[in-house]
Amino acid sequence: MTRTVDATQELAAFLRTRRERLDPHAFGLPSRRQSRRTPGLRREEVAELAGVSVDYVVRLEQGRGLRPSADVVEALAGALRLAPAERAYLFDLAQQRPRNADPLATAAAPPLARLVDDLSPLPAMLMNHRYDILAWNGEMARLLVDFGALPPAQRNSMWLCLMHPEVREFYVDRERVVREGIAHLRAAWAAHPEDRALTDLITEFTTQDEEFARLWAERDVQVNGRGSKLIRHPDAGLMAVHFEVLMPLQDPDQRLVIYRAADEESRSALDRLCAG
Repeated sequence: MTRTVDATQELAAFLRTRRERLDPHAFGLPSRRQSRRTPGLRREEVAELAGVSVDYVVRLEQGRGLRPSADVVEALAGALRLAPAERAYLFDLAQQRPRNADPLATAAAPPLARLVDDLSPLPAMLMNHRYDILAWNGEMARLLVDFGALPPAQRNSMWLCLMHPEVREFYVDRERVVREGIAHLRAAWAAHPEDRALTDLITEFTTQDEEFARLWAERDVQVNGRGSKLIRHPDAGLMAVHFEVLMPLQDPDQRLVIYRAADEESRSALDRLCAG
């Protein structure tokens, strides 16, 4: 269960999983060193690449209460060849990235809510870091679900994807969509350890959805600002959409999500749906 962010233990587990995913051949290690019983690099190899002692890496991976400096975190990120989102996640776990002092968003900023409406006929909605849906326009409601008819606790993009009986069937490549959503939530979880609502939400998902629990345990970290989805809509049929996520400077905990048709056939289907 995931009741809170235990940064020390998560840091230990994350370092282990990243180390075990590395291919020794990519580092040009001598062949005599590649008779391995476990996958990935050895701890001593990571220590050498990062310029720290083997004992230090061992203690970090055992969760023995160390808090690495920003320089050490940077060195470990380089040694483990972390992607940008993974690097930011490691800094969050080590508590070496400045915390955002802005309050967490629980309601849409009025100017942003008006902007969501102004974006019609493009489907648009406003979310916070934990995927709570704060505002939406009519086109987005027709495309996905009537958010206004849902209890506030269910107006969450990840909850809908996992738990809503109709939305569960929307995405043709559902596992990819869920996997990317989980990777975003993991980054948000480390960046907002004080957010009890987020940790409670993750606990609900891990205890009630086997797919979520399996993918959460993989510790993938990724933040997508744009991408594509293939939607199987019950009324409009198959539609390919591009999405773009924008973060306003004035309200950094709110995310503006805009959908656009990816091709002419999808554009016609979306136009028919939104005109209905």
